[in-house]
Amino acid sequence: MRFFFDNCVSSNLVEALRCLDKRNVLVHHREKFDAATPDPLWIGALGKEGDWIIVSGDPRISRGQAERAAWHESRLTAFFCGDAWGSRKLMVQASELLRWWDDIVEFSKKAAKGSGYLLEFKTREPTQIYPSSSRPRRRS
Repeated sequence: MRFFFDNCVSSNLVEALRCLDKRNVLVHHREKFDAATPDPLWIGALGKEGDWIIVSGDPRISRGQAERAAWHESRLTAFFCGDAWGSRKLMVQASELLRWWDDIVEFSKKAAKGSGYLLEFKTREPTQIYPSSSRPRRRS
C-alpha cells in the first residue's frame, strides 16, 4: 500500500516509520510536492493517481469546505490526527503514530474507498468519520 503524509506530520517521523515498515510505501508531502502546495491541489493530484492513503496531521482537511470537497472527490481513504496533534511535542507525536500504525494499515486494507478516520490521543482505534458510521434508520 502507498501512504502519503502531509506537511503536518514531520518528515522525520515518516523516515523513522520507514525503518520499521518495509512492506508499505511511505511518502512525505515534500518528496512529491512543493511545501506550499494548497491542500485541494495535492489531494486532487493524488486522487488522479489513485490508491494512495492519506495520513494527515491537519484535521481541518476533513472540515474545510474546499479541502473536504477535494478529499471526497479524490475517493482516497484518509486518517486525520485530532486537533491536539499540532500542540504535542515531536516525541509524543511519534509515540502516537507508532501506536496507531498497525491499525492504520489494517483499517486501510478493509476500508471502502473515500473513507475517513479520526485519530485521537485517547482513543483505542481510529474512529470512522466518513461515511458516517451510523446507519440510517428504517422508516416504518
